[in-house]
Parts: sequence; structure tokens; C-alpha cells
Amino acid sequence: MAQPAAAHGGDNPYGLLAALEQGGTIAYATFFILVIMSAASWYVLFVKLFEQQKIINQGKRARTSFWQAANLREGASKLEKNSAYRQIVDDGILALEQHDKLTDPIDQHDWMLNSLSRSQGAITSRLSTGLALLATVGSTAPFVGLFGTVIGIYRALIKIGAAGQASIDAVAGPVGEALIMTALGLAVAVPAVLAYNWLQRRNKAIVEELARFANDLHGYMMSGGAVRPAVASRPAAATAAAGATKAGSTATGSATGTTTPGLKKV
Repeated sequence: MAQPAAAHGGDNPYGLLAALEQGGTIAYATFFILVIMSAASWYVLFVKLFEQQKIINQGKRARTSFWQAANLREGASKLEKNSAYRQIVDDGILALEQHDKLTDPIDQHDWMLNSLSRSQGAITSRLSTGLALLATVGSTAPFVGLFGTVIGIYRALIKIGAAGQASIDAVAGPVGEALIMTALGLAVAVPAVLAYNWLQRRNKAIVEELARFANDLHGYMMSGGAVRPAVASRPAAATAAAGATKAGSTATGSATGTTTPGLKKV
């Protein structure tokens, strides 16, 4: 029985091809399932790394170009159209414009805070897409490999019993071939678990950076442009101070109290 396996497996009678031949159809099915799981996990890893790095680069540009703009719309125009930071700014501008259209009196601070939080939550949800697949592969791949091993050992023991050979030489070969499936399952699961933890850690850092940007944007909008983050350059800070002085004098001389400084800075 070992001769066909050896012929298919090349010079190594106990290699992978020999193990698949020994296990039969179930072994082949288990092997291809593990291959599909491995390919899917590596695909998710590279796609998510690309997406994460793209948002990280967008954040670096937002910290420099956005906060040096004269107002929100000019700053938004300096951000990439489909970037996460552009989405937060656009949602903030839209929420600020819609506040006066509300029929129920809602505090502007709370309205803006909730709007920015929803925008940030939508981005966080997109960042988490695909990570469930990595978690699933990491938790189930070892059991898929173990299933192939159990079937392989069962078939090997049946053949050994039928041949009437109970020596260690007769048992070691078929059982060793079956154990290859367990090794394959671990080879698929370990990278998936490591990738999941790594991507989760990077996602956490990105979400924290988005939260800081949203908080800075909230303070900027509520102060009419007077409050900027510490990362803004000195010229931008000077422009903000001048804008705050102008907004303060306008608010003092205004006859109505419905228009907020934040709306003027949009």
C-alpha cells in the first residue's frame, strides 16, 4: 500500500503527497479547506495593512495642512475626498449647518459631539471589517487539521489491522503521515492569530488618533476657530487668535444671539 503513495510523493514516502494519498478524499478535502483559509487570512492581512497605512498617512497630512487653513471648508478641501479625516470634517460641517434647523432645542455642544462620534464610529466599523475572518481562521484551523489527522489515523489503523502488522515500523509511517494535517492546521492558525492581534493593535492606535482629531475639531468649531490643537503651527495659531478677536467683537455688537461664531468659521 505504501508503493502508490511513494510513487505519488516522489522520493519521500512520508511526505505531504503521500499523506494525502494515505488519507484519501477526506484528506484532500481537509487540505484544500486549509489552503483556502490560509489564502483568505493572508489576503485580509495585506488589504487591512494597506487600508490602515492609508489612514495613517492621511492623519499625518491632516495634522499639517488642515489646521493651517483659514476656515473649515478650506481645510476640508486640502484633505483627500474619500479620506477618514475628510469624512469627519464634512459630517461636522453638515451637523453645524443643520443645528439651527432643528425644531427641538438641543444644545449645540451635545449635537456636535454626537454627530462627530457617529462619524468616528462609522470609520471604526469599517476598520474592523475582515478581522472576524482572521479570528475565525485562528480558532478553527487547528480543529480542521485535527479532523484530518483523526481520519488519517483511523484509516491507517484499519490498514494495519487488515495487514496483521502491529510492529512500530508498521505504525509509525501511516500515523506520522496523518499527523501532518495537524501541523498544517497550526501553520494556518498561528499566522492568522498573530495578524489579528497586530491589526487590532494598529486599529486601536488609528481610532485614538481619529478621536483626538474629532475632539480638536469639536473644540475648534465650538470656539469659532479660536481654539486649535497644539500641533498647529505658529502662523496658524496667530490667524486663529485674530479670528477669535474679530468673532468676539462681532458677537458683542450683534443684536441677535442665535448666530454662533462657529457658523461664521465654516
